[in-house]
Amino acid sequence: MALKIVRFANLLLASVLAGNAVGSVVFVNPALGTLPTRSHVEAERAITRRYLPIMRVLMPVTVASCLAQLGLWHERRDSTSFRLTLAGTAGFIGMLGVTLIEIPINRRTLDASPESPPADWAELRARWERFNLLRTGLEVAGLICLYLGALSEVREEARN
Repeated sequence: MALKIVRFANLLLASVLAGNAVGSVVFVNPALGTLPTRSHVEAERAITRRYLPIMRVLMPVTVASCLAQLGLWHERRDSTSFRLTLAGTAGFIGMLGVTLIEIPINRRTLDASPESPPADWAELRARWERFNLLRTGLEVAGLICLYLGALSEVREEARN
């Protein structure tokens, strides 16, 4: 029963992260890119300030839920569901790695002045968006693996 509860929490957390990331890539970031520079800087600063406290908790808790789930697999570590869950976990650990690269860019965004943005503002945001796209890809791939792992687990239980 503990595995089912942890699996549910893990899928919920991973879905929130991946869904948010896809929404940002598809809707939010393209819209922000159409704003005049001053408005773009103001909007990016406001969004970054809003995301930081939430993501500082949500990202590591999601990875912890992946690891907790893997830790609950005692006798079925050679199963397809375990391997898929492991692959999903790797995707979310990769997400954390990419986030570490984005943090200095986020700091520069928070320090940017809307009245006098850095001369390299466009390049700074383009660099962040490339890493954000990579992070989003890792989250989506990780989520797909986690869902496939859950589906495989159901099939494996039905066979037993």
